[in-house]
Amino acid sequence: MTTTFEIETRAPVALVKLFDASLDIDAHISSMPGTRERAVAGVTSGRIGLGESVTWRAWHFGIPFTLTSRVTSLDRPGRFVDEQVRGPFREFRHEHLFRRDGGATVMLDRVTIASPIFGTLAERLILVPYLRRLLTRRARHLVASLPRD
Repeated sequence: MTTTFEIETRAPVALVKLFDASLDIDAHISSMPGTRERAVAGVTSGRIGLGESVTWRAWHFGIPFTLTSRVTSLDRPGRFVDEQVRGPFREFRHEHLFRRDGGATVMLDRVTIASPIFGTLAERLILVPYLRRLLTRRARHLVASLPRD
């Protein structure tokens, strides 16, 4: 089984700036201080592009994890997708969607996961709430780092 969830972030920032910040490895690292996340292989700084990968090393639940993801789709400035190619999940797909709505940029994170153990129960009770908090914190950090529109 897989579980999909979404997080919508509305921000008074330029769409293209938020899109580009979302692809920036350094911005991602600075948004995750509590996990000691770092890029250890592939694209390790600057903006990642289509077909490129990054290997992350981070601590979650007191355990070190390594995950390699690749940008599998990129349509600047409206959408990109990164997917786990090696790591702890049976499946991890993160679709990033961007659009303007009135005076705001809307960023939608759509995440599909499949737990490596315990299936749907672990996904819904543990992984989704945890990932929702992480991605919400990341989105707030990215928005706060950009100039207002």
